[in-house]
Amino acid sequence: MTIAKPWRNAISFAVVALLASACSEDKPTQADKVAAASVKGAPPGGAADVVAKNAPASSVEEKSDLIEFTYAYPRDAAAIPELAESLDAERATKRDALIAAAQRDKAAAEKGEFPYRPHSHLQTWQRVTSTPRFLSLSAEIETYMGGAHGMTNFDTLLWDRNRRKRLKPLDLFQSGEAFDAAIRDAFCAGIKRAKAAKGITADEAPDSPFAKCPPASAQTVWLGSSDGRFLDRMTIAIAPYEVGPFAEGSYKINVPVTGALAKVVKDEFARDFLPIN
Repeated sequence: MTIAKPWRNAISFAVVALLASACSEDKPTQADKVAAASVKGAPPGGAADVVAKNAPASSVEEKSDLIEFTYAYPRDAAAIPELAESLDAERATKRDALIAAAQRDKAAAEKGEFPYRPHSHLQTWQRVTSTPRFLSLSAEIETYMGGAHGMTNFDTLLWDRNRRKRLKPLDLFQSGEAFDAAIRDAFCAGIKRAKAAKGITADEAPDSPFAKCPPASAQTVWLGSSDGRFLDRMTIAIAPYEVGPFAEGSYKINVPVTGALAKVVKDEFARDFLPIN
């Protein structure tokens, strides 16, 4: 995301419903057409408007001298009415908050006679996996609020088809503490390897704010599946400043779903996990 370049004066606002099939020709299937028709704001042609494989099913984009805003989610989420409604509400809330903050800061800039830089929130939900019970989504969020640089953050959600409810991955475990204890060694070792891959030596000085390995439960957890049936993969996304200075950027640490982790899964969800040992 480039923050410093000038913004265009025109405002564009589009709500687009796009669907694509998994076939190589990217032609819409009958299921795609049904899903397209269920998406609020979808054009009459529905799946006929497919432009690319895996295109977002719902995407709002707005750009002006005040803000740049993007919020999108995939067709898998759009096909679940309750989840789509939840994401639409979240999208509206985040847009309203962005505009309010931008208007406040622009007024302050004009009063102080210094340049105003448009604020931004760019977020796209992507499918991690879909199992018989869960739809797992991940989001990488780029924001800018007028400072020296933008910020990267992450988000996660699970849709539980059995309970028809939106969950967080940690809701599937007995507690955050139990989750941390089960994966701490693998998680901390993964951070060191990721730093080494960037040519960075982990700072272990006692007085360093980054000396200690942070709890994984305080980061963003993405649950995945290798077979589309069981949850057997996991990635921990770490935003800048969590384990190093901003210049280090973010990290995505793959952590195995082991028997130790499976033991701290709540009984209700035990059958949905497949540990590697």
